[in-house]
Amino acid sequence: MKVTEKCDVYSFGVLTMEVIKGTHPSHLIAYLMSSKPEKIELKDLLDQRLPYPNQEIESILASVLKLARACLHVDPQSRPTMLFISRLLSTGAPSVEYHC
Repeated sequence: MKVTEKCDVYSFGVLTMEVIKGTHPSHLIAYLMSSKPEKIELKDLLDQRLPYPNQEIESILASVLKLARACLHVDPQSRPTMLFISRLLSTGAPSVEYHC
């Protein structure tokens, strides 16, 4: 495995999932990286110790999770760049979807 900036992107994806889930998402990552994962409910990805978010926060979390999932893409070249992620999150528009 060659170490590139895409390794940082992968780590960002793992950390994002870990913060939202409240635990290390090892099983979730393996599942998401499988060839054809089924749709996962947002409630199954959130830290169960916290109250379920309101609709506005739920929408933001869903968008951030989509971005985190893109960061975990099996093919490093298909992952977004950290510059893209930084700009997306700093604009306050995490609802913009990343397309490989």
